[in-house]
Amino acid sequence: MNKIISFVMVGTNDLEKSIKFYDAIFVHLGIKKITTTEKYVGYGHANEPHEVKFYITKPYNKKPATIGNGTMIALLAETKEAVDKFHATAIENGAVDEGSPGIRADGNYYGYVRDLDGNKITAKCNTG
Repeated sequence: MNKIISFVMVGTNDLEKSIKFYDAIFVHLGIKKITTTEKYVGYGHANEPHEVKFYITKPYNKKPATIGNGTMIALLAETKEAVDKFHATAIENGAVDEGSPGIRADGNYYGYVRDLDGNKITAKCNTG
């Protein structure tokens, strides 16, 4: 077994707005909503529809959700075009641009945004 991450979770202060945001951007990465409760939503890849890998949640301690300084979540995209669509759709839905799509120092293609709660999310297409 060479997996090191079971799942990723980001906090939100407005679950309904976050659901609309992530539903819109995840479609470009083949990620779909798998489970919804009043406290969280779980997403997974369409190829593994029973494995939740990404959650958005209201904080368990009932305090406001905050961002982690230096924290970023990288999601894989199949193509550069998917990264472009992810980035454009995120911006159209209220995200802040943290780095337009393009080749970075490692030779791969990335597009960076901050979601509605300030979480830094990137889509990455391996080009090497």
